[in-house]
Amino acid sequence: MKVQIIAIAGLIAVHNAHAHDNAPMSSLGASSHAPIGVMADHQHAAGEWMLSYRYMDMTMKGMREGGDSVTSAEITGTMMSPGDYMVAPVSMDMSMHMLGAMYAPNDQLTLMLMLPVVEKEMKHLTRMGQGFSTSSSGLGDISMTGLYSLYRSADGRHRVHANIGLSLPTGDIDARDDTPAMANAKLPYAMQLGSGSVDLLPGVSYQGFGDSVSWGGQVSLVVRSDYNDNDYRLGNRLKFSGWVARSYSRALSVSIRLAHEVWEDIDGADPELNPMMVPTADPANQGGERSDLSLGLNYLFTKGQLKGHRLAAEFGQSVYQHLHGPQMEVDQTITAGWQFAF
Repeated sequence: MKVQIIAIAGLIAVHNAHAHDNAPMSSLGASSHAPIGVMADHQHAAGEWMLSYRYMDMTMKGMREGGDSVTSAEITGTMMSPGDYMVAPVSMDMSMHMLGAMYAPNDQLTLMLMLPVVEKEMKHLTRMGQGFSTSSSGLGDISMTGLYSLYRSADGRHRVHANIGLSLPTGDIDARDDTPAMANAKLPYAMQLGSGSVDLLPGVSYQGFGDSVSWGGQVSLVVRSDYNDNDYRLGNRLKFSGWVARSYSRALSVSIRLAHEVWEDIDGADPELNPMMVPTADPANQGGERSDLSLGLNYLFTKGQLKGHRLAAEFGQSVYQHLHGPQMEVDQTITAGWQFAF
């Protein structure tokens, strides 16, 4: 993708032109971090650690083709007038438990490790009107990222860093469950737990700080390196995210964030999946773009035994979707988390 080349070239072109402010991020209070739904948003001072836990839930309901909603009946048709597929997805719920650790060996570099545990459930309706559900769960793809400082203003109010990471193929791409048509059937792409390939995770993050308002932006990519063992490659992904946060005290801030994500169709195909069975098994129905608007809350304990612990939550609502469909549409996302730097 041309946009990938431009973004990666931008990483190389930016250089570190100012002295580093060695004050720990915790000295800036609750607004020192982006909303909890943003990963790899901040760095740490030399020798500082941070442990984190996030719970994320994404709810999908109904199907969309392009910008228009599509009913289950339009997808499956009837026995007398069959549609393009025998089964239509009705709804899907995906939840993730994300364990994270960050460590800064020096002021320029912060290292990050993220370990996800994923749970998915999808409900379906057959052409004959029979409903059924499938599920999968387990370890997702582990990621390792380096956050390298590119620019920091003398007063510490403007900061830019590069995100350079790898996603490892630790998530299952052979998940199975029983369906009305087959016992122990291979589940479609959306129900698998990983990509099956080593993926590159480049990006750039910016943070700005005022006296009571902070703001930031992030551009991130997921670049698939190769086909996996099941003869397909998930589409590359590009995401823009921008936010503004208002601090009401050193302990409390609220935020609003707008994110837009674009992703490609699957290249290749799993030979065990029948693309005419259900849209989620069709490689041509996987790409699209979506915009989400999210509201967040960030609370930092500043006193007592919990000093340094941070609790945060963010609620996101989809405001625009244009999908290569028919494809499941996202309704809302909820993210809640805990962070502790020491």
